[in-house]
Amino acid sequence: MLKAVIFDFDGVICDSEMLHYRALNTVFNRYGVDVPKEVHWDKYLGLSDRENIEAVSRDYHMGLDSAAVKRLMEEKKEVFEALAKAEPLLIDGVSTFVQRLIEHGVRRAICSGAIRSDIDLMLSGSGLADAFEVIVTADDVTHGKPNPEGYLLALEKLNKTGDSPIKPAECVVVEDSHWGLEAAIAAGMHPIAVTNTYSREELEPKAEFVADHLDQVPFETLCRLCD
Repeated sequence: MLKAVIFDFDGVICDSEMLHYRALNTVFNRYGVDVPKEVHWDKYLGLSDRENIEAVSRDYHMGLDSAAVKRLMEEKKEVFEALAKAEPLLIDGVSTFVQRLIEHGVRRAICSGAIRSDIDLMLSGSGLADAFEVIVTADDVTHGKPNPEGYLLALEKLNKTGDSPIKPAECVVVEDSHWGLEAAIAAGMHPIAVTNTYSREELEPKAEFVADHLDQVPFETLCRLCD
């Protein structure tokens, strides 16, 4: 039985993947490093800011220590906030899909590799600020996706309230990357994917259903996955 849907955020709810890349690369450029878009998409897209900066530091021989990594994270946050305030981000079809879940009494959460301040900033202008009971971010976990820690923590938090406990097999996860799909599978949940970031061909091997837009996902399909 379907009881909950847990959403990734970047590339699923808000079209912010490119903004994260632009913000990160703006900061890397200040230190003489340029990460091509295709390299970011291939190697770093599923990582948290800290993991991304640490990986680029290793791969591009930047030699950043923990203090420098933290400094670049703060610089990236400032650049990202400026970009996010200037550009609309909510992805088409998301509001319709979320409203459908609300009408059917399906509980809703977010599990994202983004930091909480970025998510709050983008949700504040989306009309969905109050639509999610639980938000798990990079600030809350030790291991990012494809580790299932974030999804399991989101479920744990959902189970602290509500009338009946929710099992992993009663959860659908919405993702846009193979990292997230792998995390959902490892958590024992049912992954579906949207083609906002990667192609259908890249997502289908690990997703139980793939759609181009969330409002194209029939509610009956979500229920069937959990039966």
